[in-house]
Amino acid sequence: MKSLAALFAVVVSCLGPTAAATLHEADAAYDQGNYAAAAEQYQVAAEQGDINAQRKLGALFSSGRGVRQDYAQSAKWYRLAADQGDPSAQASLGYAYETGQGVAQNYAEAIKWYHASAEQGYYMGQSNLGHMYEQGRGVAQDYKEAARLYRLAAEQGNAWSQAQLAGLYNAGKGVAQDHAQAFTLYKLAAEQGNAFAQNSMGYLLETGQGGAQDHAEAAKWYRLAADQGNAYAQGNLGAMYQHGRGVKQDYKEAARWYRLAADQKEARAQHNLGQLYFYGQGVAQDHKQAVQWYRLAAEQGSRDGQTSLGYMYDLGQGVAQDYKEAVKWYRLAAEQGSATAQRNLGILYSNGNGAPKSAVAAYALWNVSATTDASSANPAPQNRNAIAKTLSQEEIEQGQALTTELMAAGNFLKALDNHVLKADPNYMRPVILP
Repeated sequence: MKSLAALFAVVVSCLGPTAAATLHEADAAYDQGNYAAAAEQYQVAAEQGDINAQRKLGALFSSGRGVRQDYAQSAKWYRLAADQGDPSAQASLGYAYETGQGVAQNYAEAIKWYHASAEQGYYMGQSNLGHMYEQGRGVAQDYKEAARLYRLAAEQGNAWSQAQLAGLYNAGKGVAQDHAQAFTLYKLAAEQGNAFAQNSMGYLLETGQGGAQDHAEAAKWYRLAADQGNAYAQGNLGAMYQHGRGVKQDYKEAARWYRLAADQKEARAQHNLGQLYFYGQGVAQDHKQAVQWYRLAAEQGSRDGQTSLGYMYDLGQGVAQDYKEAVKWYRLAAEQGSATAQRNLGILYSNGNGAPKSAVAAYALWNVSATTDASSANPAPQNRNAIAKTLSQEEIEQGQALTTELMAAGNFLKALDNHVLKADPNYMRPVILP
């Protein structure tokens, strides 16, 4: 018997180290930042069926640490671990199916693996499954179920889930709207360094939702998120510096933060940086630069960007004057509810600049603008009342009917074009950006 035991020991030694020993060596190499050595050792253990090594090797292939990034290999190793019941690997494989990384995108498969992970109480499976329900991907949209799953993960301290659940409370989706509860949850996530939550904390404090308004605290949270590269927070911090809210007014700092956000294609920051160039605040006045930033924002669908770009074409500032281009951009902004664009578009229709001359259309556009912005700063009511004196009763009634059509949801451009076509059958509708 002793000889058989000795022979078995020799055979085992010839087969090399156990998977557990190899995994230990791999973990040590990983902790030292030697990812290539870790990957080699993980592969040895993974091929022996070690579930932890399979999951960790999948993560290295996903991130490209120590190996060439290969999502297909990542999915392969995640699947082997997931099939053995590893909840983290199941969540990771679900994410691969959700995003189409290394496998064909398949929401049903993503749901299956997220569900398997969530059933084991794993926070990432719960949070990702909650996100699928929130977005309606692979399942019917269900905010209540999303909130339930986010809560399970949030109670485990997961910052992302805390922030997502806070968003549902803030919007009143799947739960009763509760800004105070949203504030509490955002703070929990923000204190863990979650940039999205930090930016949201800044917004709630700036606006006074969920508690007392505090611009200095808002600026603090915006800065924490901005320092992590969050584009929205960078833009928000820029606005605080531009307007002197919670910080000393500093146009140069505003321009710096706007530029960081604008370079990440954040449309609001692009527009606001354009404004600084227009007025020469914190930067040398440069209308061409203003046009450049307005255009970048406008092409992303920014209402303010479209309005400002239309204005530059209208007046010929920073670009050659072009009323047709002005009309094109004003139309897009007016459709999105810009009172300024609606008012300025009315002026162009009134004068026949870049659009068919139509006093009725001008009356209606000024009527809409006056409704959109009823403040005394908007001169649209005066414009409307002045042109009404030149119209017949029939034309005024046409203008009022057109106003109703323009204000119907999703009908603005169609109603405007149909009105002009009646007067001019040869009218060509302006090209709308895709």
